[in-house]
Amino acid sequence: MRFFRSEDGQGLVEYALVLVLVAVVVIAILALLGPYIGDWLNNVAEWFRQLLGNGG
Repeated sequence: MRFFRSEDGQGLVEYALVLVLVAVVVIAILALLGPYIGDWLNNVAEWFRQLLGNGG
C-alpha cells in the first residue's frame, strides 16, 4: 500500500529545508560576529572621515 502516490512536492520540501538551514546558519554567524562587524564598519567610516578631511 502506497501512502504517497506522487513525489512532486518532495523536492520543494527538501529545498525549503536547505533554505531554512542556511538561514539559521547565517543568523547564528551574524549573531556571533555582529559586534565585530559593527566595530569594523565604524573603523572604515572613521578612515573615510579622515581621508576626506571631515575629522569629526
